[in-house]
Amino acid sequence: MFKTGSGQKAMSKIGERVRRFLQKPGTADLTRLRRQLPQIAAQADNMAELSDDELAELITAEATDHVVVGAALREVAFRAIGERPYDVQLLGMLAMLSGHVAEMATGEGKTLAGALTAIGYAAKGHKVHVMSVNDYLAKRDADWMRPVYDLAGVSVGHVGQTSTTQERREAYAAEVTYAPVSEIGFDLLRDRLRDAETEPVLPAPDVLLIDEADSVLIDEARVPIVLAGAIEVNEADKQMAEVVSKLRPGTHFEIDQDGRNVHLTVAGNRAAEKALGDIDLYDGDQLDALTQLNVALHAHALLHRDVDYIVRDGRIELINASRGRVALLQRWPDGLQAAVEAKEGVATSDSGEILDTITVESLVRRYPLVCGMTATAVPVGEQLREFYDLEIAVIPPNLECVRDDEPDRLYATLKEKETAVIAEIVATHETGRPVLIGTLDVAESERLAERLAAAGISATVLNAKNDSEEAAIIAEAGTNGTITVSTQMAGRGTDIRLGGSEGDRDEIAELGGLYVIGTGRYWSPRLDDQLRGRAGRQGDPGTSVFFVSMEDELITQHAPDTAQPRDVDEDGLVSDTKAIWAVGHAQRVAEGANTDLHRNTWRYNKLIEEQRRILLEHRERVLTTDAAIVALKARCEEKYNDLTENDEKDTNVNADLLESIARQIVLHHIDRAWADHLAVLANIREGIHLRALGHGPNPFNMALDPLAEFHAEAVKLFSHMFTQIEERSAETFNDAEITEAGIDLEVSGLKRPTATWTYLVKDNPFGTDADAALRRLTKRRRRPQPEEAEPEDTAPEADAAPEAEAEPEPEAEPEATEGADK
Repeated sequence: MFKTGSGQKAMSKIGERVRRFLQKPGTADLTRLRRQLPQIAAQADNMAELSDDELAELITAEATDHVVVGAALREVAFRAIGERPYDVQLLGMLAMLSGHVAEMATGEGKTLAGALTAIGYAAKGHKVHVMSVNDYLAKRDADWMRPVYDLAGVSVGHVGQTSTTQERREAYAAEVTYAPVSEIGFDLLRDRLRDAETEPVLPAPDVLLIDEADSVLIDEARVPIVLAGAIEVNEADKQMAEVVSKLRPGTHFEIDQDGRNVHLTVAGNRAAEKALGDIDLYDGDQLDALTQLNVALHAHALLHRDVDYIVRDGRIELINASRGRVALLQRWPDGLQAAVEAKEGVATSDSGEILDTITVESLVRRYPLVCGMTATAVPVGEQLREFYDLEIAVIPPNLECVRDDEPDRLYATLKEKETAVIAEIVATHETGRPVLIGTLDVAESERLAERLAAAGISATVLNAKNDSEEAAIIAEAGTNGTITVSTQMAGRGTDIRLGGSEGDRDEIAELGGLYVIGTGRYWSPRLDDQLRGRAGRQGDPGTSVFFVSMEDELITQHAPDTAQPRDVDEDGLVSDTKAIWAVGHAQRVAEGANTDLHRNTWRYNKLIEEQRRILLEHRERVLTTDAAIVALKARCEEKYNDLTENDEKDTNVNADLLESIARQIVLHHIDRAWADHLAVLANIREGIHLRALGHGPNPFNMALDPLAEFHAEAVKLFSHMFTQIEERSAETFNDAEITEAGIDLEVSGLKRPTATWTYLVKDNPFGTDADAALRRLTKRRRRPQPEEAEPEDTAPEADAAPEAEAEPEPEAEPEATEGADK
């Protein structure tokens, strides 16, 4: 039962009613659900008397009675994995079965609560997808909870980045399927492009249960899921990468103070033009060359090894910044991939083009029933309500959290901060207490480990380079004397037990429990809280503290005007209250900017989603009926008759074969038209903020609404698409060499991509600072002048490759690419 006194309980209920009246996030009424808990407990003895088969049958037979199901599932969990769910876990289950997002503190058993919820929905005949934030959690939770599912008579599977098509089909055929958000989106996009009458890999949406809901629904939603297809390598990308590799920093290009923007100097401009055959880069005919050069320069100067990507097995592997993990089957678009590959001297992979995209909102909104769980939902409650119509149910902890969260330790410089971090680790290690250090990137994790080694202390590193060892490392992270240095991989979903899986918990508890040290604040306090939450689980003791510096990227990007701190100790420790306030201010600016970006992403994509729906309905008709051959027969009657009714031929083309050929032709042009449509819309959107600076033809001379302008252009383009598809399909049908053996797709120009992958893109629509946008665009075409000793805001690459890099103004447009920007 809940560990609260009667007075505290009464006050809590009053406060909850007031918050509900004010419609604050986290105020879903749990009164009715709480009343079911004693009823569930009262049935414990009855359930213990039933056999395994009888329990499974009871769950299905009484699926709509949550009291009976809850009691049965409590017994099932105890028999299957030796864990009898606490009341708070059952309350979380009941909240999710009611369609809410359950906020449950770290260590409160969300994984088991989620499994019980999935079984509850499956017992009613639903197909459940448990959407996770990464592969590791999807596989871990499916395997961990499998005994519970088996005993309850519910099938379970999981999908990961390396799953084959057949493995995906088998996983999705289960009643409950665990999969990362990106893989579900990727499978949906691939299904939409299938060109045969085969069943799609992804089944019809039914129930979606989202683990780490705030990360999936808010953090991941800033970057669309993009499917790309292989095309031939662009030799220009290689050439530009080679040109840029010979440019020298300070002489040929300069990087802005915050490390987010790079521009050519006069000398660099001349050197590049000479290397490219004495061209004039700023001539109107050389815009493509200028764009490619800027992209290559961005890759060369701003994308850093072991921060934005790693090199492993002769390949560039991108790091998903929000997860700290390798993003398999992901690449950078617009020549960035080729530029980085040239920079690192690895084999150049195929270039590609975007075939289709989907936002997380659109993916989630496909499901009729949505629920979820996380430890940090309330801070984004308004966004969950705005974007997904989800309410939050705050579940009290089973035991009070006694973790000691110390105030930040702020230092004047990065060097002083890192020195202090090392000293703190060394001092704590001498006590035998386990320490978890949360770093911001791979490079920092390795640098700290090297410094600790120099001090005679061995540390275990967990980052994208050794992600396969994650389970083993986490299992030992709570043992005596262990030091674990990790990226964000340890920040979510990891359950660090004091003493390890088989160790002495009490011994570590007496030392103070796990000590969590953050080497810098993240862009959101939610991520900080997730890292803190690795300590203090289920009433365990623990400590957390963050070391921050005035030179941290968070402050230099989002609070760049912060004055130099006063009251600085000899070791660099800052006690200036204004400086300390600036850290929180920078987080609020970053989080607010990311919220605006998320909102703009959704606003710009709503119309595209509607157009996609219309196109997909048409595509499905072509795929499953004779619509293609009927349309081509009407437009190409002579060719059709020649193929089917030519008396001079010994044989005519079989009707079924001709129908199949017609279907392939039309499907190809539908997909081609949609890819072209997306490319044109991307170009329009890139410059749509110019519309905000233009003046419309109205008596008040008011600026045009860029969103309205974008919609107008999108509607105009889409209105002609179906006619273009018909015309191009008819042209191909007339020109193609069609025989009784079929059609040569490649010769007929119908070859499909040989491989697909996801693009790591930036979705950054026009920002709030239109003047800054105009400055960047005008300087894009402006040749560097010798008299410009210090070019201001000259960042042509920001506009030439919007998906690769678009420099935000402080407190306006945030970074939205996972790894594509510094």
